[in-house]
Amino acid sequence: MQNLPKHWIQPDWPINDRVRALMTSRQGGVSSAPWDSMNLGDHVGDRAADVQTNRERLASRIGQRPVFLQQVHGVASVQLGAATPNGLVADACWSGETGVACTIMVADCLPVLLADAAGRWVAAAHAGWRGLAGPAVSTQSKGQGVLESLWSDIQRAGADVSDVMAWLGPCIGPQAFEVGPEVLAAFDDGSPQVQAQFQPVANGKFMADLAGLARVRLQALGVTSVFGNDSSLPWCTVSNSALFFSHRRDSRRLGQSGRMAACIWLES
Repeated sequence: MQNLPKHWIQPDWPINDRVRALMTSRQGGVSSAPWDSMNLGDHVGDRAADVQTNRERLASRIGQRPVFLQQVHGVASVQLGAATPNGLVADACWSGETGVACTIMVADCLPVLLADAAGRWVAAAHAGWRGLAGPAVSTQSKGQGVLESLWSDIQRAGADVSDVMAWLGPCIGPQAFEVGPEVLAAFDDGSPQVQAQFQPVANGKFMADLAGLARVRLQALGVTSVFGNDSSLPWCTVSNSALFFSHRRDSRRLGQSGRMAACIWLES
């Protein structure tokens, strides 16, 4: 893809040539402040016409139809096809067809893109902490979040998950993501790998590494080829206001924030 707006991200990973992926930044659109300028969210108070123009620009850039979900911080996933409409309630999607792009909107939550290394299917997940942790009610049931739900759905459909790669996009970084003990409790299965993603600070709070928690979950699924966000400062949405929207940063100061999109699709 050539002539992309400044700071849009093309994942650098050794995936099959059929697999294409893209992550927008806040630049390259028509929305006015505080949604300036490439806001793709139609639920954040921006002018509907501006959002539609931005979505059309994205579709034109990638040459596919991005399918926008109604994301609810849950664990449901949906398989995309040519007739799949926008607005389905889900936080993950996957497809083995061309012509549609699995699309996840974020503004601090972590976008996770997955692909079969042979280029037979692609998937995307919206991994905020609630969706990533999942609705666990006991220690034994922890670990059943949006990634595990998506994984199970792909397997049930008969797709091969023996050789999968993942790319993690920008999200709130571990130096900015202060959480309460309930977030630690949602993930804590007693393993040192999980506990290492939470660093205690004052008042019983923790600094949490969202991308690190996703890597732990992916490792448990057998996904060891993970690229993109390594939890370093350049990937932090809160810390890079010129590049990224951030709900935590912008909503407190401006009342609202835009949304970026991570897309993954198959070429013919």
